[in-house]
Amino acid sequence: MKAKYINLFTDFGFKKIFGEEASKPLLIDFLNALLPHTDKIVDLNFKNNEHLGQTDLDRKAIYDIYCENEKGEKFIVELQKAKQNYFKERTIYYSTFPIREQAEKGDWNNNLKAVYCVGILDFTFDDYESEPEKSEVVHTIKHKNQNGKVFYDKLTFIYLEMPNFKLSEAELRTRLDKWLYFIKHLEDFQTIPAIFSDEIFNQAFEKAELAKLAPADWDKYEYSLKIFRDNKAVFDYYDIAIDTAFDEGKLEGKNEIAKSARQMGLAIDDIIKLTGLTKEQIEKL
Repeated sequence: MKAKYINLFTDFGFKKIFGEEASKPLLIDFLNALLPHTDKIVDLNFKNNEHLGQTDLDRKAIYDIYCENEKGEKFIVELQKAKQNYFKERTIYYSTFPIREQAEKGDWNNNLKAVYCVGILDFTFDDYESEPEKSEVVHTIKHKNQNGKVFYDKLTFIYLEMPNFKLSEAELRTRLDKWLYFIKHLEDFQTIPAIFSDEIFNQAFEKAELAKLAPADWDKYEYSLKIFRDNKAVFDYYDIAIDTAFDEGKLEGKNEIAKSARQMGLAIDDIIKLTGLTKEQIEKL
């Protein structure tokens, strides 16, 4: 059956729903569903999603969505479509930029605004020791001391492991449940489910309807969808091989995966994510 709505896990679809100026009410509603009631956002301003740092390494920090609320608090929202080595490290690295940019010239009292890093993941980390954590969808992480007490409450990482979200429409209870259901199943809907009856979700479905895309946007979406499907096929195909190579620590196994991925036309950046090899190592193969 032909899709009626965009795939939200494509770069185009994600930014169409959450990353455009006209999408601010949707992004605010989604983030408010994630945050405690006391931290509700009233307004957001989109900021340059490319960090213009002083070094080449700094300039590699390009966020999917980067915004600031009315209190000056920073929000980085990332969509991650496939398992990537050191993804946690990457989000921690990204969080340093909105922290550093708050430094003021001259005398400064070092008082920082809060930073939130949100990752919407189309995979699971698979590295939890306890069974409950393995099935949880929302993982909220703060800096704590050895007694489990929050040491610093202005840096928060929120990871949403979408494969763990398995509620049916009849089981949806909270605002966040609705957003997760919308994100995971948007491309599958042929009609708007009755549970999405309010103005915010009406706007979301209207923006997501393929028939209403301008021709230029349709071309961008088709290209984004092709990349998504090609990359997903490659990542799925090599998932077992990658796990084996990483478990055994064999560079040879990673090299073979990288060679095959290059032959299939996968971009260098995606091969880096897939294997953990450097650009220089890949280009020598």
